Amino acid sequence: MITKELCQEVLQHALQTGGDFAEIFCESTYNNAYEMTSGKTTKITGNHTYGLSLRILKGFLEVNGYTNNLSRASLLDLAAKLAATFNDQALGIKFLLKEEPVKQINSILRRPSQLSNDQKLNYLSKAYEAVKDFSPEIIQTIGNIRDEEQTVLIANSHGRFVKDFRSHLFMNFSVVVSDGKSTQTQTDNIGGHQGYELLDGKDIKDFAQKIATSALTMLHAEEMVGGKMTVVVHNAFGGVLLHEACVHSLEATMVAKGASVFCNKLGTKVATDIVTAIDDGTIPNAWGSLNVDDEGEPTKRNVLIENGILKSYLVDYRNSRLMKHHLTGSSRRQNYRFGTTSRMTNTFFAPGKSTFEEIIAATSFGLFAKKMGGGSVDPSTGEFNFAVNEGYMIENGKITKPVRGATLVGSGSQVLLNIDMIADNLAFGYGMCGSLSGSIPTNVGQPTIRVQNMTVGGRGTKA
Repeated sequence: MITKELCQEVLQHALQTGGDFAEIFCESTYNNAYEMTSGKTTKITGNHTYGLSLRILKGFLEVNGYTNNLSRASLLDLAAKLAATFNDQALGIKFLLKEEPVKQINSILRRPSQLSNDQKLNYLSKAYEAVKDFSPEIIQTIGNIRDEEQTVLIANSHGRFVKDFRSHLFMNFSVVVSDGKSTQTQTDNIGGHQGYELLDGKDIKDFAQKIATSALTMLHAEEMVGGKMTVVVHNAFGGVLLHEACVHSLEATMVAKGASVFCNKLGTKVATDIVTAIDDGTIPNAWGSLNVDDEGEPTKRNVLIENGILKSYLVDYRNSRLMKHHLTGSSRRQNYRFGTTSRMTNTFFAPGKSTFEEIIAATSFGLFAKKMGGGSVDPSTGEFNFAVNEGYMIENGKITKPVRGATLVGSGSQVLLNIDMIADNLAFGYGMCGSLSGSIPTNVGQPTIRVQNMTVGGRGTKA
C-alpha cells in the first residue's frame, strides 16, 4: 500500500487540468481456490492481486486508469496522463487527507491465511463422505472452496482517507445423479464475509445430504406442464427473482441513463401494499456486507420499496451528481482494474405476516418453486426467464408431486404488483453478481412469497 503523503500528492497532481474530484483505490488481495471431485483433490490455485486505480471527475465526465507499479514516478505519470483528458485551468481545490475510523461490522476470527491447504480441503472431504454411499444413482460430486483476504485503501480530494480489511469465504457443493436414461445436478452454497469459523458453524453433512436428496427427487420427477398459474417462490435463493428482475433496475447504472423501467417513479406505487424491499450492506458477516463501500462510504440499510412505494435507488458518487440523489453506500468493484459504480449488497423482501404453511394451505393450485436456478433478465424492462431447479405442484392446499424443467417467465415490475402473500421465514442465498464493475459477492434473500398469474414454462403435456 502507499503512504498518505503520496496519495495527497497524486490526487493534487490529478486536478491540475480542471478536474473537480479525484479518487484513489488501492488494494492487495490474496485469493485461494480448492476443488475436490468425487473425493479426490483436482485443483488448488492461489493468486495475489495488487494495484491502484485512479479516477478524475469533471462534472459528469469521468476518466479512469490503473497500474500495479506503485512507485511515486509511476503514479504521478498515471495522474498526468489521465489529467491530460481535460484542458482547463486548475480549480484551486484545497484538501488535506485525514484518516477516517472504520466501524467494524464484520468480525474475522479464522483468517484463510491461518489455515493449511489440508485443513481447508477437509471441509470438502466432509461433504463427500456424507453422500458417497447415499445412493447408487450418485455418479459424481464436485466441491469448491474459494477464500479471499483483501486490504484496501481509499483516498479522495474531499479529504477522505480510509483503510479496510475484508475476508470472504465461499463453499459450493454439487451432486450429479443418473438413472441411466437422464441426469440431474443440484448445487448449493455457503458464503460469508467471514473466516473459516463460517464453516465450523455449519452442519456440512446435512448440507450435502440435502443437495443429494434434491437431485434424486428431481431425477424421478415428472416434466412440468406449463401455463399461467399461482406460483409460491420459497425463501433464501428464491430472492434471485428480486435481485435480477427488480433491483438491477434500481441501480443508478441503469436509472441515471434513463434506461430503467423504474425511472422517475420515486414516491409512486410500484408493488402491492405488503411488499417492502431492502438492500442492507450492514448485516454483520453477511456475504454481501462491507464496512465501507469502494468509495470509502459506510454501507447503509437502504429501504428501496416500503409498503409498495418506491423510496430509493442505489446510488454511487458520480451518479449522485447526475441524479441529485443521496449516496447509499453502494459503490462496488471486482478489483482495481474495474471502475466502481452502484451495486447491490444483501437484497431481500422484508418478512410478512403469513406463515409458510398458511400460504400453501391457501393455494388451491399452482407451482411451489422450492429452489431457483439461473436465468436471464433485461434490466431496462425487467423481463426475465428463470429456471426452477426444484419444483413441486400444489393441489388443494397441499404440496404434491415433484416436477422438473419448470421456468418462470415475466417482468419484475409485474411480479411486484402480483405478490399477494409473504411469509415470516426470511432466509438468504449466496451468489456472485456480474455487472459493469465486474463480479462481486451479493446475498439474495426473501421469505416465501406467493405470486399470482405467473407464466410457467415446461416440456410436459397434459394427460
